[in-house]
Amino acid sequence: MAISALSPGLIHPEDYLIGEQHSFIKHEYINGAVYAMAGASETHNLLAGNIFFHLFRHLRGSPCKVFMSDMKVQIKTASTECFYYPDIVVSCDATDNHEYYKVNPLVIVEVLSESTSRTDRGEKFYNYQRLDSLQEYLLVEQNRRQIEVYARANQWQAVIGTEVVTLRALNLTLSLDDIYERISNLESPVKV
Repeated sequence: MAISALSPGLIHPEDYLIGEQHSFIKHEYINGAVYAMAGASETHNLLAGNIFFHLFRHLRGSPCKVFMSDMKVQIKTASTECFYYPDIVVSCDATDNHEYYKVNPLVIVEVLSESTSRTDRGEKFYNYQRLDSLQEYLLVEQNRRQIEVYARANQWQAVIGTEVVTLRALNLTLSLDDIYERISNLESPVKV
Protein backbone atom coordinates (compact mmCIF):
# COMPACT_ATOMS: atom_id res chain seq x y z
CA MET A 1 0.00 0.00 0.00
CA ALA A 2 1.35 3.40 -0.90
CA ILE A 3 2.06 5.94 1.80
CA SER A 4 2.15 9.70 1.66
CA ALA A 5 3.07 12.35 4.22
CA LEU A 6 0.14 13.30 6.43
CA SER A 7 1.45 15.77 8.96
CA PRO A 8 4.39 18.18 8.82
CA GLY A 9 4.88 18.03 12.63
CA LEU A 10 6.15 15.13 14.70
CA ILE A 11 3.78 13.47 17.15
CA HIS A 12 4.24 11.24 20.17
CA PRO A 13 3.58 7.52 19.70
CA GLU A 14 0.81 7.59 22.31
CA ASP A 15 -1.02 10.30 20.35
CA TYR A 16 -0.57 8.28 17.17
CA LEU A 17 -2.05 5.15 18.77
CA ILE A 18 -5.06 7.06 20.11
CA GLY A 19 -5.61 8.67 16.72
CA GLU A 20 -5.45 5.31 14.91
CA GLN A 21 -8.29 3.95 17.03
CA HIS A 22 -10.58 6.70 15.73
CA SER A 23 -9.32 7.14 12.16
CA PHE A 24 -11.05 5.82 9.06
CA ILE A 25 -7.67 5.76 7.31
CA LYS A 26 -4.71 3.65 8.44
CA HIS A 27 -1.40 5.41 9.04
CA GLU A 28 2.11 4.15 9.63
CA TYR A 29 4.31 5.86 12.21
CA ILE A 30 8.03 6.39 11.67
CA ASN A 31 9.96 8.28 14.35
CA GLY A 32 7.21 10.84 14.93
CA ALA A 33 6.12 11.22 11.31
CA VAL A 34 2.75 9.81 10.27
CA TYR A 35 2.00 8.50 6.77
CA ALA A 36 -1.42 7.66 5.34
CA MET A 37 -1.78 4.30 3.63
CA ALA A 38 -3.61 3.80 0.35
CA GLY A 39 -5.95 0.91 -0.38
CA ALA A 40 -4.80 -2.32 -1.99
CA SER A 41 -5.67 -4.02 -5.28
CA GLU A 42 -7.88 -7.06 -5.71
CA THR A 43 -4.81 -9.19 -6.44
CA HIS A 44 -3.11 -7.92 -3.29
CA ASN A 45 -6.16 -8.82 -1.20
CA LEU A 46 -6.54 -12.27 -2.77
CA LEU A 47 -2.88 -13.10 -2.14
CA ALA A 48 -2.98 -11.89 1.47
CA GLY A 49 -6.25 -13.75 2.03
CA ASN A 50 -4.91 -17.00 0.58
CA ILE A 51 -1.80 -16.84 2.74
CA PHE A 52 -3.81 -15.95 5.84
CA PHE A 53 -6.16 -18.88 5.22
CA HIS A 54 -3.36 -21.44 4.96
CA LEU A 55 -1.45 -20.04 7.95
CA PHE A 56 -4.60 -19.90 10.08
CA ARG A 57 -5.53 -23.47 9.17
CA HIS A 58 -2.01 -24.75 9.90
CA LEU A 59 -1.72 -22.91 13.24
CA ARG A 60 -5.18 -23.75 14.56
CA GLY A 61 -4.86 -25.25 18.04
CA SER A 62 -1.36 -23.84 18.56
CA PRO A 63 -0.43 -20.82 20.69
CA CYS A 64 0.27 -18.86 17.49
CA LYS A 65 -2.11 -16.21 16.19
CA VAL A 66 -2.33 -14.90 12.63
CA PHE A 67 -3.36 -11.31 11.92
CA MET A 68 -4.26 -9.54 8.68
CA SER A 69 -3.38 -6.00 7.64
CA ASP A 70 -5.19 -4.17 10.45
CA MET A 71 -2.70 -5.30 13.13
CA LYS A 72 0.31 -3.06 13.64
CA VAL A 73 3.84 -4.16 14.52
CA GLN A 74 5.89 -1.91 16.79
CA ILE A 75 9.65 -1.61 16.43
CA LYS A 76 11.23 0.26 19.32
CA THR A 77 14.96 0.73 19.85
CA ALA A 78 17.08 3.44 21.43
CA SER A 79 17.05 5.39 18.15
CA THR A 80 13.87 4.27 16.38
CA GLU A 81 10.17 3.87 17.02
CA CYS A 82 7.94 2.68 14.20
CA PHE A 83 4.49 1.21 13.80
CA TYR A 84 3.88 -0.60 10.51
CA TYR A 85 0.85 -2.45 9.16
CA PRO A 86 2.24 -5.62 7.56
CA ASP A 87 -0.11 -7.59 5.34
CA ILE A 88 0.16 -10.60 7.66
CA VAL A 89 1.71 -11.06 11.11
CA VAL A 90 2.18 -14.29 13.05
CA SER A 91 2.84 -14.03 16.78
CA CYS A 92 3.38 -17.09 18.97
CA ASP A 93 4.33 -15.23 22.15
CA ALA A 94 1.63 -15.36 24.84
CA THR A 95 2.98 -12.13 26.35
CA ASP A 96 2.53 -10.31 23.02
CA ASN A 97 -1.00 -9.40 23.97
CA HIS A 98 -1.51 -5.73 23.15
CA GLU A 99 -4.89 -5.26 21.50
CA TYR A 100 -3.76 -2.96 18.66
CA TYR A 101 -0.15 -3.91 17.91
CA LYS A 102 2.35 -6.73 18.30
CA VAL A 103 5.95 -6.40 19.49
CA ASN A 104 7.18 -10.00 19.14
CA PRO A 105 6.15 -11.30 15.71
CA LEU A 106 7.62 -14.58 14.53
CA VAL A 107 6.73 -14.17 10.84
CA ILE A 108 5.83 -11.09 8.78
CA VAL A 109 4.44 -11.14 5.24
CA GLU A 110 4.33 -8.19 2.84
CA VAL A 111 2.61 -8.38 -0.55
CA LEU A 112 4.61 -6.19 -2.91
CA SER A 113 3.27 -3.53 -5.24
CA GLU A 114 5.00 -0.96 -7.43
CA SER A 115 4.42 1.71 -4.80
CA THR A 116 5.59 -0.33 -1.78
CA SER A 117 8.31 -2.65 -3.06
CA ARG A 118 11.16 -0.27 -2.37
CA THR A 119 10.00 0.46 1.20
CA ASP A 120 9.19 -3.21 1.94
CA ARG A 121 12.64 -4.29 0.71
CA GLY A 122 14.49 -1.37 2.28
CA GLU A 123 13.34 0.61 5.30
CA LYS A 124 10.78 -1.89 6.58
CA PHE A 125 13.07 -4.90 6.13
CA TYR A 126 15.88 -3.07 7.91
CA ASN A 127 13.60 -2.16 10.82
CA TYR A 128 11.92 -5.57 11.01
CA GLN A 129 15.35 -7.20 11.42
CA ARG A 130 15.68 -5.29 14.71
CA LEU A 131 12.91 -7.45 16.18
CA ASP A 132 14.66 -10.26 18.05
CA SER A 133 11.55 -12.43 17.78
CA LEU A 134 11.28 -12.21 13.98
CA GLN A 135 12.47 -15.40 12.30
CA GLU A 136 11.10 -15.08 8.76
CA TYR A 137 10.08 -12.25 6.44
CA LEU A 138 8.20 -13.00 3.23
CA LEU A 139 7.93 -10.74 0.20
CA VAL A 140 5.15 -11.87 -2.12
CA GLU A 141 5.13 -10.70 -5.73
CA GLN A 142 1.75 -9.59 -7.08
CA ASN A 143 2.59 -9.69 -10.76
CA ARG A 144 4.51 -12.96 -10.95
CA ARG A 145 4.40 -16.25 -9.11
CA GLN A 146 7.34 -15.73 -6.79
CA ILE A 147 7.92 -15.40 -3.05
CA GLU A 148 11.14 -14.42 -1.32
CA VAL A 149 11.67 -15.89 2.14
CA TYR A 150 14.26 -14.15 4.30
CA ALA A 151 15.19 -16.12 7.43
CA ARG A 152 17.22 -15.07 10.45
CA ALA A 153 18.72 -18.58 10.50
CA ASN A 154 20.01 -17.92 6.97
CA GLN A 155 21.55 -14.50 7.86
CA TRP A 156 18.56 -12.89 6.12
CA GLN A 157 19.59 -14.20 2.71
CA ALA A 158 16.67 -14.72 0.33
CA VAL A 159 15.39 -18.11 -0.72
CA ILE A 160 13.17 -17.60 -3.75
CA GLY A 161 10.24 -19.93 -4.20
CA THR A 162 8.37 -20.42 -7.46
CA GLU A 163 6.74 -23.78 -6.62
CA VAL A 164 6.79 -24.03 -2.81
CA VAL A 165 8.05 -22.00 0.13
CA THR A 166 9.07 -23.41 3.48
CA LEU A 167 8.57 -21.53 6.73
CA ARG A 168 10.82 -23.34 9.17
CA ALA A 169 9.68 -21.19 12.09
CA LEU A 170 6.16 -22.57 11.60
CA ASN A 171 7.11 -26.05 10.35
CA LEU A 172 5.09 -25.39 7.20
CA THR A 173 5.57 -25.75 3.46
CA LEU A 174 3.17 -23.78 1.28
CA SER A 175 2.44 -24.47 -2.35
CA LEU A 176 2.47 -21.46 -4.64
CA ASP A 177 -0.50 -23.08 -6.41
CA ASP A 178 -2.45 -22.47 -3.19
CA ILE A 179 -1.07 -18.99 -2.61
CA TYR A 180 -1.70 -17.82 -6.19
CA GLU A 181 -5.11 -19.50 -6.47
CA ARG A 182 -7.52 -17.29 -8.46
CA ILE A 183 -4.69 -14.96 -9.56
CA SER A 184 -4.35 -14.61 -13.34
CA ASN A 185 -2.23 -12.70 -15.86
CA LEU A 186 1.04 -13.37 -14.05
CA GLU A 187 4.44 -12.63 -15.55
CA SER A 188 7.13 -15.32 -15.64
CA PRO A 189 9.23 -15.62 -12.46
CA VAL A 190 12.57 -13.84 -12.46
CA LYS A 191 15.49 -16.22 -13.03
CA VAL A 192 18.15 -15.90 -10.35
